Amino acid sequence: MNRNGRGLVLATVFLLMGTGVMSQQTPKPQGYKALGDAILAMFGAHSFHQAQISPDGKRVAWVESLAAQGGGPSLNSAIYVAPADGTGSPRRITAGDGKAAHQEHDIAWSPDSTKLAFLSDAARKGQLQLFIAPVSASAPAKKLTNFKGFVSNPGWSPDGTRIALLYTENATRAAGPLVAETPDEGVVSESFLEQRLTLVEPATASVRQVSPADIYVYEFDWAPDGKRLVVTAAPGNGDDNWYIANFFALDPARNLMTPLMQKPDMQIAVPRWSPDGQTIAFIGGLMSDEGSVGGDVYAIPAMGGDARDLTPGTKASASTITWSADSKKILCAENKDGLAALGVIDASAGGESTLHTFEGHVSAGGYGIAISVSTDGQTSAAIQQSFDTPPEVWAGKLGAWKQITHRNSSLRPAWGKSVSLHWTTGIGNVQGWLTYPLDFDPAKKYPMIVAVHGGPSSAVTPGWPSRWAYYRTLPSQGYFLLQPNPRGSYGQGEAFTRANVKDFGRGDFLDIMAGVDEAIRSAPIDPNRLGITGWSYGGYMTMWAVTQTNRFGAAVSGAGLSDWLSYYGENKIDQWMLPFFGASAYDDPMVYAKSAPITFIKNVKTPALMVVGDRDGECPPPQSYEFWHALKTLGVPTELVIYPNEGHAFADPAHSRDVIERTVAWFNQYLQKTQ
Repeated sequence: MNRNGRGLVLATVFLLMGTGVMSQQTPKPQGYKALGDAILAMFGAHSFHQAQISPDGKRVAWVESLAAQGGGPSLNSAIYVAPADGTGSPRRITAGDGKAAHQEHDIAWSPDSTKLAFLSDAARKGQLQLFIAPVSASAPAKKLTNFKGFVSNPGWSPDGTRIALLYTENATRAAGPLVAETPDEGVVSESFLEQRLTLVEPATASVRQVSPADIYVYEFDWAPDGKRLVVTAAPGNGDDNWYIANFFALDPARNLMTPLMQKPDMQIAVPRWSPDGQTIAFIGGLMSDEGSVGGDVYAIPAMGGDARDLTPGTKASASTITWSADSKKILCAENKDGLAALGVIDASAGGESTLHTFEGHVSAGGYGIAISVSTDGQTSAAIQQSFDTPPEVWAGKLGAWKQITHRNSSLRPAWGKSVSLHWTTGIGNVQGWLTYPLDFDPAKKYPMIVAVHGGPSSAVTPGWPSRWAYYRTLPSQGYFLLQPNPRGSYGQGEAFTRANVKDFGRGDFLDIMAGVDEAIRSAPIDPNRLGITGWSYGGYMTMWAVTQTNRFGAAVSGAGLSDWLSYYGENKIDQWMLPFFGASAYDDPMVYAKSAPITFIKNVKTPALMVVGDRDGECPPPQSYEFWHALKTLGVPTELVIYPNEGHAFADPAHSRDVIERTVAWFNQYLQKTQ
C-alpha cells in the first residue's frame, strides 16, 4: 500500500472525483442563501500576498490574486505599483502583455528603488522565471533565467549587482509540507531534492548555485557589504529538517558555508543582518510549522557565537523583525494577546516596548504579522484587515497610513460582531475571539461552535476569512463561533507557547473548555447545542475533545490526528514532534499514547465528520481513516471524505467550498438548529 493510504481508502470511503460528483454528494444546508452570502464574501475577496515599500519610501508594490479564486499566488496573480502617499493610480508590472493572467509574485525592490525583481510564468505556464522591470517607465520586463524546477524569494544584494534566490532544480512541486505530496510508488526511498541558494547577475543574466548540493536552504539575508549572506539551512529532507536548521555564513565567492552558532535548542527563523554588519538578529522559539513564526528576538555576533535573548519574559510573540538604520534598535512585528502589534527593542540592552497596536491584522505577506519599512524607517506599508474589514494595502508614516487599494470595497461581512474574551486557568491569562451570529437577537439562545486553530504554535488574530477558514461561515447560519488561543499559542510569550510540551490534550484542552464556559457566561449560548471543529492541530483537538467529554453534540475534524504512535511513522515531518514530545515514539511511546484520541476511543458518543486531502504529508489520511473506522465499528454516526490531489492546504477552491457546505450541513443536522 502507498504510504499515503490511497489503496486503502479508494475501496472503502468517499473519494471525490470532481465537482460534478461533489455537487451531487454534498448535502445542501438549510439557510443556504445566507451561506451563499458568506461564501461570496470569502471567495469574492481580492487577496494580497505582499506589500513592499520601496527603499526610498516613495512607492509601494504588492501582489494581488484575482477575486473568485479564493486562492494564493500559486494561482493567477498580478503585481502592482503605486505612490506610497496615495496620490496616484496603481500600475501593473508584468512579464506578459498585460492582458493574459499569469503567476506573478515574489517581488523584491532594487536598492535604488528603480526596479522590481519578480517571478513569473509568462514565458511558460507553470514554470517560474526571474524577471526585472523598471517601475517608472513602460519598458518591458527582462527575463534573466531559464530555470527548470521550483524557485522563490528573490533578494537584491546591497549594491544591486546580484539577486539571490532559492532554487530547487528539477522539482516537480512547490517547496514546503503544505502542498500535495508526490505519491510514493515502487521502492520507497528517502531521496529528495535540495533547495539551494542561487545568484543571478542582472547585467549578464549569469546564474550560479552557491550553496552546497547536500544542504537545504530555507531563508537568507545579505550582509551589508554584500560579501556574505546568512542562511537558515540543514542537511537532508527540506520539508522535515527545518525543525533542526541552523544559521550559516555563506561566502559566495568560495561557495563556503560556516556555522554561526552551536546546534540550537529551538526553531529559528527570520535572520536579519544589522546595517553596521556587526550583529545578526533572529526569532527563536517553539514553532510547529515552517513559515508560521513566533518567539523571542535573539542576537548573535556576525562572526558567530552564543545567542542572546533580547526579549525574555515578553508577553508577546515576535513574527518579523527589521533593524533601524543606525543598528541601535529593532522594530518587531508581533502577536500580542490576540492582536497585531509593533514593538521596539534596544539592540544592545534588550527589552521591548510597544510602539503601536492594531485593532486588526497586518501583514507584509506570508502567515505572520509584519510590515515593510523603508530604509530610513520613516515610511511603511502593509496589508491591513479585520474581522469586519476585508484586506487592502495601506502605506505611509506609521499611525498615519493611507489606504492605497480599494479592491474589496463592495464586500460586507456575512457574520456578526467579534469580541475579545479573556479567562483565567492554571496557566494564567487566556484569550480568544467570539463571533456573534448574523442578525443576532439578544432575546434568543443560539448554538455555538468552537474552532481550534492549527499549529499548535499559531494564534487567531482579527482578519477577513479566506476560503480555508471554512468554519467562519457558521455565524451566517445562526451560530456563535469561539476561536480560542489556548496554551501552545502565540501572543502571551514563549513560556505560554511552550506550556503544552509533553502535555497535548491536557492543559490546552482545559483552556479551551474554560473558554467555552466563559463564552456561555458572556452571551446567550445554549449549552446543550455545542460543536467543535478545527484543522491540523485543531483537527487533532477535535478528535481528542470528543474522547474526553460529551458536551459537544457534533464534531468536524479537518486533517486530524487520531494516533500519535502510528502518526509518527506515517507523516513526512516527524522532526517537529521531538521538541513537543521530548523523545521519539520509539524511545518514549507512553508520552505519545497518553495524548492519542484512539487510546480513549470507546468514550466517544459525538457524531463526527472527518475531511482530509489524499496527499497530505503533514496529517496523512490514514489518521482520519483510523478514527472513522473506530467510530463506525462502535456505532457512532460518522463520515469520512477524502479529497483527491490535495495536500494539507487545499489547492482547489471547489474542494474548499465542499468542506464548507458539508461542515454546515453536519452541524445543522446534529445540533438541530432552528431556522
